[in-house]
Amino acid sequence: MNAYDSERERTFEALPPAHGRGFAQSWWGRAWLAALEGGALDGEQVRTGRRLARAGAVGAVSVRPGRITAVVQDRDGTGYRADVLLDVLTDAQWDRFLDLTVERAGHVAALLDREMPPHLVEDVETAGIELLPGLGDLEAECGCDAWDHCGHTAALCYQVARLLDQDPFVLLLLRGRAEQSLLADLQARSTAVPTEPEPAPQAGVDAVEAYLAGHVLPPLPAVPELPEQPGVPPTLDTEAPPPGDVEPAALETLAARTAAQAHALLAEAVRGGAERRGPARALTVGEDAVRLAAGLAGDGDTDSTRSVLDRLAAGTGRSREQLALAVRAWRTGGVAALAVLEEEWAVEGEALARARAALDTAWEEGERPVLRVRGNRWTVAGPAGQLRLGRDGRWWPYRKERGRWVPAGDAAQDPATALAAVGSEEAEGAEGVAEALS
Repeated sequence: MNAYDSERERTFEALPPAHGRGFAQSWWGRAWLAALEGGALDGEQVRTGRRLARAGAVGAVSVRPGRITAVVQDRDGTGYRADVLLDVLTDAQWDRFLDLTVERAGHVAALLDREMPPHLVEDVETAGIELLPGLGDLEAECGCDAWDHCGHTAALCYQVARLLDQDPFVLLLLRGRAEQSLLADLQARSTAVPTEPEPAPQAGVDAVEAYLAGHVLPPLPAVPELPEQPGVPPTLDTEAPPPGDVEPAALETLAARTAAQAHALLAEAVRGGAERRGPARALTVGEDAVRLAAGLAGDGDTDSTRSVLDRLAAGTGRSREQLALAVRAWRTGGVAALAVLEEEWAVEGEALARARAALDTAWEEGERPVLRVRGNRWTVAGPAGQLRLGRDGRWWPYRKERGRWVPAGDAAQDPATALAAVGSEEAEGAEGVAEALS
């Protein structure tokens, strides 16, 4: 990837055509495309842009804070200037981002290796900073005078997904900070020695004055700051024997996960996310068991963890292997991914028509693989790959490992993009999570 760099702008040479491959292999690249594919009003324009990008019609790409620009050649050879805009972060948001990055040594090392740490993205989202674009965040401007995403701006977004795969600093520059200045700020924060501020003196009020002024209500106190981490429930490891129907390890796990969930909901409410999304559907017993098991993935292989996992598996009629596979799906896409794993349904009517249209336009002529259909599952003839259609119209990639079909990545609106994830290294890394739970 050749590029001309300056402090506030990077220009990348035009990339060759991308026939027969997906545009995003990294999870952050796929998140970028999800913002395009889910936020564009005209799906046909998105598919046109994908075809233009595959054909190599996107010229040199210029990236600067808040804007990416390229000239895109239409099929008749006409060139159009396409721009995609994304809001830059404020100085206060960048300060918080830098503070969160240096809290874990692995974050800086991952960025230097051109990787985007998932935990860093989660931490900054909890702090109210949206690093990756969401639906509707990618604003389009094009010389063809389209008022929404056209084929030219969509092609530019697909091309930028390839750039993001190789260098996540492209996204950080688009959000407002160049690589060198960002690394300099990180180094300065890493070497700084924090000092504890002196506690402010507590102001007192005379008891007689407080009593005489009791009819005057004081102003409400300020909302306390959100704690950095959820609270730790008290231990139940006491000398008193528990009742026969209570398992202390399971109760401690439930309390810890409840505290973590309460912390996440409070963080979302503080930044206004609860009003934006509205109340979520209550989880079923089976879904909630998988959610709890997914939270245990980082607790190590202890007697307590194994005991809780055994109870979760038995309580939902799953084997430990089935629970591990459900956890792998949950960590990929939550309730929707779990439903695709465990439900097989007949695709009929309008849903079947939309699925066939998506498959017909996903590949160029002669490049589409041979697919065997059973219900909502399209299996590739030959290599061990499979596409599963969710009830929301998204395609989920699956691969065969040890004789069973397992999730291979995030969902995509485009079947070709989803199928390309079957061979990604990220899916292989998820296998370790499943084995740790088995």
